[in-house]
Amino acid sequence: MAGSSCYTAVLDACVLYPAPLRDLLLSLAREGLFHARWTNRIHDEWVRNLLANRSDLTESQLRRTCQLMNDAVPDSLIDRWEKLEGAVELPDADDRHVLAAAICGHADAIVTYNLDDFPAQALAQFGVEALHPDDFLLNQIDLAEIQALKAIKAMRARLRNPPVCGADLIVTLEKLQLPLSAARLKAAAELI
Repeated sequence: MAGSSCYTAVLDACVLYPAPLRDLLLSLAREGLFHARWTNRIHDEWVRNLLANRSDLTESQLRRTCQLMNDAVPDSLIDRWEKLEGAVELPDADDRHVLAAAICGHADAIVTYNLDDFPAQALAQFGVEALHPDDFLLNQIDLAEIQALKAIKAMRARLRNPPVCGADLIVTLEKLQLPLSAARLKAAAELI
């Protein structure tokens, strides 16, 4: 891929781990608000961590989720990043693959809760920034409010087991450490 005309973000494993945030980010990407990307290694990381913490889930269920994600977002899977991994420096060597993927995937940002693992000075030379998911979501809503609210409403409507009302979604976002996005959606609760 030579790049995307859309703002491109690599989604770190930590933002794919919680299903509500994963669903929200993918819903916004499917609506065309940004180009979501990841690698098989990122998939492996969030799946491994989720399996370690949730005995009610199976690897085959989560691998099916990975495949559905790959199918839902065109050109989401980044490959050929491995050769670059050893050439980038980050505080935690285990995170170098995410930056390598961002570079190879022509990403503008890495969306992660772990901002300390992706210092601005290490990313700036590659034209990449690290964004907390709360800031990233708020930016998406601010840049295309109607589209974002439409995607969020459609996502919420798909949730049937159990059904989720707008107020429940807002509480979930607050629990996921997304207070700014939750507050913004609270102001537009009748639209989601």
